[in-house]
Amino acid sequence: MDGTATDRFDTRRFEAGRNRLASLAYRLLGSAADAEDAVQDAFLRWQAADRQRIEAPEAWLTRVVTNLCLDRLRSAQARRERSAGAWLPEPLLDGDPMLGPADTFEQRESVSLAVLTLMERLSPLERAVYVLREAFAHSHAEIAEILDITKSASQQHLHRARSRITAARRRGSGEVDPASARRIVEEFFAAASSGRTERLVALLTDDATAISDGAGLTETLLRYDTPQRIAAIARAGFKPTSAKRRFAGGTPAVHYALVNGAPAILFVLGDHVVGAVTFDLAGGKIATVRGIAAPTGLVRLNAAWRQREPDTPLIAWW
Repeated sequence: MDGTATDRFDTRRFEAGRNRLASLAYRLLGSAADAEDAVQDAFLRWQAADRQRIEAPEAWLTRVVTNLCLDRLRSAQARRERSAGAWLPEPLLDGDPMLGPADTFEQRESVSLAVLTLMERLSPLERAVYVLREAFAHSHAEIAEILDITKSASQQHLHRARSRITAARRRGSGEVDPASARRIVEEFFAAASSGRTERLVALLTDDATAISDGAGLTETLLRYDTPQRIAAIARAGFKPTSAKRRFAGGTPAVHYALVNGAPAILFVLGDHVVGAVTFDLAGGKIATVRGIAAPTGLVRLNAAWRQREPDTPLIAWW
């Protein structure tokens, strides 16, 4: 095979594993844009490497992407952005290949917005070990090779990561029957848009939390921590008004969707998602509400939405 043919073959080999690398990077970084950048950087390193000397390309690329992500997590810029209180994981529409493997509960949970948020409490190494083990089933020997640590260190990092995530995870949270999840979210939206505060409170856990990015207009996240306060905010936010329609640029339709495996409501204007509200459920009630409307947080979700066949909206004209 001549050089050009070899380059084409090696490019195809990289592209065959791109989705897997992107899903690894997304879990590590919580940002689709940053994950795409990390994978592209890995491709440039792949092109520049002496590929004939790489005995296990998949393992080599996994190591490169993981360490590129660790460099990003350790950077001063990342620490400033994430410590400023204005960071939420970027939501992805179900079916997006960047969500990666979803055969086991651990794989599905590792890409949930809840766990991506909890992983912010971990050190970069703990986060990497957790993702490599839980989502991609690497052995501790393989993880030790990828991260240049000992096998026992990998085991210790995993133990600490699991302990911290388990301690912070809400009691009763887990996978919910899809029909039940949809019913609860639809009830919540109907109660909020019609102003039924008592019903809203009844649908929330006692320790419910609501988080909003303020449509990107604030420097910090907006947080609400009591069912009564969340109900008041939801009632004010979901009730349609002419002012909200002017802000959105028109009259959006409201769709039910799955985002990172969790039930969500999308506000869609034409073929453009202008806002997403996701819900974590626990014990048959809503434990966390996340509102994401900053355009930078919806770029990839929008691209995926435009590629899917439109479904019947909950409300055609909100």
